[in-house]
Amino acid sequence: MDASEEPLPPVIYTMENKPIVTCAGDQNLFTSVYPTLSQQLPREPMEWRRSYGRAPKMIHLESNFVQFKEELLPKEGNKALLTFPFLHIYWTECCDTEVYKATVKDDLTKWQNVLKAHSSVDWLIVIVENDAKKKNKTNILPRTSIVDKIRNDFCNKQSDRCVVLSDPLKDSSRTQESWNAFLTKLRTLLLMSFTKNLGKFEDDMRTLREKRTEPGWSFCEYFMVQVSVPPGALDCWVFLSCLEVLQRIEGCCDRAQIDSNIAHTVGLWSYATEKLKSLGYLCGLVSEKGPNSEDLNRTVDLLAGLGAERPETANTAQSPYKKLKEALSSVEAFEKHYLDLSHATIEMYTSIGRIRSAKFVGKDLAEFYMRKKAPQKAEIYLQGALKNYLAEGWALPITHTRKQLAECQKHLGQIENYLQTSSLLASDHHLTEEERKHFCQEILDFASQPSDNPGHKIVLPMQSFAQLRDLHFDPSNAVVHVGGVLCIEITMYSQMPVPVHVEQIVVNVHFSIEKNSYRKTAEWLTKHKTSNGIINFPPETAPFPVSQNSLPALELYEMFERSPSDNSLNTTGIICRNVHMLLRRQESSSSLEMPSGVALEEGAHLLRCSHVTLEPGANQITFRTQAKEPGTYTLRQLCASVGSVWFVLPHIYPIVQYDVYSQEPQLHVEPLADSLLAGIPQKVKFTVTTGHYTIKNGDSLQLSNAEAMLILCQAESRAMVYSNTREQSSDAALRIQSSDKVTSISLPVAPAYHVIEFELEVLSLPSAPALGGESDMLGMAEPHRKHKDKQKTGHCMVTTDHKVSIDCPWSIYSTVIALTFSVPFRTTHALLSSGTRKYVQVCVQNLSELDFQLSDSYLVDTSDSTDLQLVPLNTQSQQPIYSKQSVFFVWELKWTEEPPPSLHCRFSVGFSPASEEQLSISLKPYTYEFKVENFFTLYNVKAEIFPPSGMEYCRTGSLCSLEVLITRLSDLLEVDKDEALTESDEHFSTKLMYEVVDNSSNWAVCGKSCGVISMPVAARATHRVHMEVMPLFAGYLPLPDVRLFKYLPHHSAHSSQLDADSWIENDSLSVDKHGDDQPDSSSLKSRGSVHSACSSEHKGLPMPRLQALPAGQVFNSSSGTQVLVIPSQDDHVLEVSVT
Repeated sequence: MDASEEPLPPVIYTMENKPIVTCAGDQNLFTSVYPTLSQQLPREPMEWRRSYGRAPKMIHLESNFVQFKEELLPKEGNKALLTFPFLHIYWTECCDTEVYKATVKDDLTKWQNVLKAHSSVDWLIVIVENDAKKKNKTNILPRTSIVDKIRNDFCNKQSDRCVVLSDPLKDSSRTQESWNAFLTKLRTLLLMSFTKNLGKFEDDMRTLREKRTEPGWSFCEYFMVQVSVPPGALDCWVFLSCLEVLQRIEGCCDRAQIDSNIAHTVGLWSYATEKLKSLGYLCGLVSEKGPNSEDLNRTVDLLAGLGAERPETANTAQSPYKKLKEALSSVEAFEKHYLDLSHATIEMYTSIGRIRSAKFVGKDLAEFYMRKKAPQKAEIYLQGALKNYLAEGWALPITHTRKQLAECQKHLGQIENYLQTSSLLASDHHLTEEERKHFCQEILDFASQPSDNPGHKIVLPMQSFAQLRDLHFDPSNAVVHVGGVLCIEITMYSQMPVPVHVEQIVVNVHFSIEKNSYRKTAEWLTKHKTSNGIINFPPETAPFPVSQNSLPALELYEMFERSPSDNSLNTTGIICRNVHMLLRRQESSSSLEMPSGVALEEGAHLLRCSHVTLEPGANQITFRTQAKEPGTYTLRQLCASVGSVWFVLPHIYPIVQYDVYSQEPQLHVEPLADSLLAGIPQKVKFTVTTGHYTIKNGDSLQLSNAEAMLILCQAESRAMVYSNTREQSSDAALRIQSSDKVTSISLPVAPAYHVIEFELEVLSLPSAPALGGESDMLGMAEPHRKHKDKQKTGHCMVTTDHKVSIDCPWSIYSTVIALTFSVPFRTTHALLSSGTRKYVQVCVQNLSELDFQLSDSYLVDTSDSTDLQLVPLNTQSQQPIYSKQSVFFVWELKWTEEPPPSLHCRFSVGFSPASEEQLSISLKPYTYEFKVENFFTLYNVKAEIFPPSGMEYCRTGSLCSLEVLITRLSDLLEVDKDEALTESDEHFSTKLMYEVVDNSSNWAVCGKSCGVISMPVAARATHRVHMEVMPLFAGYLPLPDVRLFKYLPHHSAHSSQLDADSWIENDSLSVDKHGDDQPDSSSLKSRGSVHSACSSEHKGLPMPRLQALPAGQVFNSSSGTQVLVIPSQDDHVLEVSVT
């Protein structure tokens, strides 16, 4: 007999669902023997002879041992197999008759009574023999006595239901024989019970099925019985049920109705497809090699369990029964039916918009193809399912599908795609730690392999490998000069579960020179750059897209491009700076699992850090670079290389930039205070920014001395040297040498891109044009210098600019700076009179914020007249003047001969800051020059009011008499010789005009208020004027004002064009009774006002002119006099004027 004709060894099956066995009695005893029992029970196979002529099987028996509880016993009508206890075992090791009688016997009785109550006849009593316990007992009966008593009490005619297990925990031949006998009995009883109950179950199921045409048949009851069938049979029933329902629907509906109700029937198609898939897996029809003998036997069992086809469908060619039998008949038939059902189901789901369900069926198809070793067909379905899960954000299905996709890509040899999926899985926290390490190791293993093409790089997205968390610049403002060192520290959060050695981490930098680079000076960059130097990056979201509502907002900016030649606008538009973020998120649903397509930029500017180990979690990486070329550097890409695998972050966002500048040396001079005050030492700060220039030993600043500004040299002056980050580098004493024309300041040695700072004191000495040999006059500007007079109504300080030319060692050109000094004082003067006595008053107002001490005040006549004497009335030699306050000085003028027509005076006073100590230099006094003209008194005016006759006092509403007495105090003087002077035989005379005005409206002038008189130019010549006035209020009223004007004749030059002073208007012209000269055509108003607008009746006529007499030539002796006015008796309302 050939070897090929030898019988094949029998197929031994394992149990898919373990039958339940309950354990009562001594639970500790059962626990001690359970490990041996669970191992030994399935070791030997048993032959299972089944009903209905089905072929016997060799099976390994396994059981699920549970503690006995009455609740586990099946109730009446419960036909569930999977929860049915098939055997009940009572365990005892009792060897003492007294204990048996007291407890064990009663416990056994209760146990059997419970089983009988539930009609459970499958039981077994196990008596464990233990020699150790038997030696410790004196009243021990022979073992046969205990066994016999239990058999007599409980077993009767079923003596095989009581077995003995001797010393189960020992290792001896006797123990092994005992175990073998016990296990054989247990397997036999268990298999008998299972066969009996399974046959009864099948009979009940057939009985229920046959009654399905009877009224009142319950499908739910039938279904509940079916679901307790072992797997396979249930799947067959569900498959047949779904197809029968669908076949009935097709038989009673037309195509249009069927299509319109797909949403209601597609679930049956999907359920049938799922059950057919389960049957194919169960029967070995999906494996690569096809079904084995066990699979074939299982298929035969399933088909036999279906029974005969119902007569009503027996003649139908495509009945569900025939389809199922055909599908299970061969691998090819199963594949045909399964694919037809799957594609039909996917098409129906897609037509009604249930894309997720369609993708789910496609995922089952992919699994089918993977089992059939056809990954090229599985990939498209896995990609489709993953795309759908990513779009909707299903985390766990994403993880599961990626695992399947990774396996598919590995079989297809898609290295780049497989590595990308592996990186995503290695960073997926839904996987176990071991699974993550496996996929990470896949990447590392590939990276460590020698490559056939050394230059080839596999570029993968960095998102799954590591995430960029933050970036820190040092210096913090991200500005560095050419040749300076910039440090960039980034925090990378590694997503890998194990430390990964990275050969190099590279940042690709884009270099650009902006068109408006003239703005990129160090000062501009310092003001416009961030100060903390820390940039935080938004955390990466989950590896699937988020909803549209959480997308980042558009960042739109205006864009202008100008012509580099004439700066004219060429183009304008709007750009979106975060378009890559928006597009990346929108496309991630389809592109994450596809080839990355990430472009690896190549450029000349790279920041590199080599041999870095990325630990799981946060890692700090520091890049150092030395700036070489000025411009703006933008960090574009971040790359990490692991062998030939490069993980790339294609866009670094937010935009990260640092600037490199090349600065020209600069000199900046500025006052330390808000404003520089003239006359006192003021501090000025010199700042030298070296830029690219290196200050060498011997370099100095050459300052051309200004004539009216001094540079004060102090021995303790020092210069500080700082780096461009304001860190102090060094300090040195400042050497200053001064000559008549130049002041030389030696600079300390300083490297490029440093700052030198020092302070100097300057003193402004403004001077007026030389008068009488004295030229240094504070408050008077030189003719060749600009003098900014800001002394307006707001009383601002007068300012003076001083320009200084400075020669710097780094340039052949001079630097001109302008320092503006403010005069702290404002000075005014006034002429005071008392009869013929004259006084000069000088007011000094402090406009600055400082307090000063005034001393040694002088007033001198610059003409050095010997006949004139200035007598000071201030007795204090020193006097403080506080901020925003004034001090007055008064001198009396005395002369022996005729006074000059004008007086040229110079006021000077010493001053120094009140808060400072003794100054190292003496300060020039503050001077003020002014001129006083026509200060000699020529006329005395006296006014007097008399009450009406018969009254003691003036009354309101009553006419009173006003008498004005004008007296000449001197003979003819030089100042009288003008065009108003006339000569007669007897004397000289001049014409004057008087005007009575009451600006306080206390009096009403009745009749004429002004007139023209001819006044003799002789001492004690007097003229009286009488008029009537009426008091309007009661009380002490001041007298009305009396004004004097010179009355000048007209000139021919004024005949055609009259000035404002040439018109005098009067309502009524009257001639004074005491010789008043009465001009024919005068126009004098009663209130004596002077108008600038010409009247139409005088247009073109020559008119006389008025010239106001200087205040010093007229003295009003009645000034300040008041008259008592009492109210009239019939006044009901009393108005009193108080002045």
